[in-house]
Amino acid sequence: MEQVDEYLDIPYVVSQPQSPLQTFDIYVPKGRQKGSLCPLICFVHGGAWRSEDKSGYTTLARRLALSTKYPVAVPNYRLSPRGPSPDGAIRHPEHARDILHFLEFVCTAPDPRSDAQTPAESYADDHGATADDSRKIPGLPYQPQQLLLLGHSCAAHMLCTIFLHMPSSSSHGGQVCPSDVVLARTTALVLSEGIYDIDALLSTFPTYRTWFIEAAFGARDSYADVSVTNAAPRSGCGHIQWLIIHSKGDTQVDEQQSQGAYDHLKSQAARLCKSFDELFDEHDDILRSNQYVEIVHRHIQKVIAGLE
Repeated sequence: MEQVDEYLDIPYVVSQPQSPLQTFDIYVPKGRQKGSLCPLICFVHGGAWRSEDKSGYTTLARRLALSTKYPVAVPNYRLSPRGPSPDGAIRHPEHARDILHFLEFVCTAPDPRSDAQTPAESYADDHGATADDSRKIPGLPYQPQQLLLLGHSCAAHMLCTIFLHMPSSSSHGGQVCPSDVVLARTTALVLSEGIYDIDALLSTFPTYRTWFIEAAFGARDSYADVSVTNAAPRSGCGHIQWLIIHSKGDTQVDEQQSQGAYDHLKSQAARLCKSFDELFDEHDDILRSNQYVEIVHRHIQKVIAGLE
């Protein structure tokens, strides 16, 4: 039976002190050879901005790697507190900023196939991130030229914070701006059971305010300025192919969240499709289903075929 090599707890922030919440795992199918497209799948977990860990998604990562035959990376990120937020606690957009640090690290890691400096490594040097051994990714036989990003639940919002221009950027936590390298290499965004319009979410699930929204975003009358449905596409994102997934069995996030995001992105001329009629399991249970892996695999095949 085909197997996967696993490399765990790789830091993506190389400065000291290092945090276990700023590390990632990578799963590489055995026998994976270097190729012209060199894609990397990255799965970003949910957990209401305050819980979960990459270690809980080992089985999913293995299944995705075996199904697609591509390496799969699963990052951690710093979490908001479970209770009232003290001063200095992690809040939006710091979760998204951690994921952006991870993506920049992946894109600026040295390419093991060549001693010559790549454009991405040159970018790393220009930004003070020397492409030395500490930035190499164990087990990855190439520098990934395509990023296929999967975000579940709150991670869908986090990826949108990176790849869309949120109206709050100038007033709450500053910009979370991907480099040209990350923008160019990101070819797919697959978002499942996502949170996109926080005011609408609280209208449907008012207990979420004190459960996790205020800890992640602070106490406010309105969260319109951090909602995806008010965001605009960033320049340089027009090539990205989006897939919005929602399960008919999800009782924790309503389908209108995904429908609203789909309608908004469609109005912004994004390249996207949706899958709202193929999954019937609960919010997190879909990640244990064969159908979720099949849907993701199908979209990735479509994206890669369009690049060849």
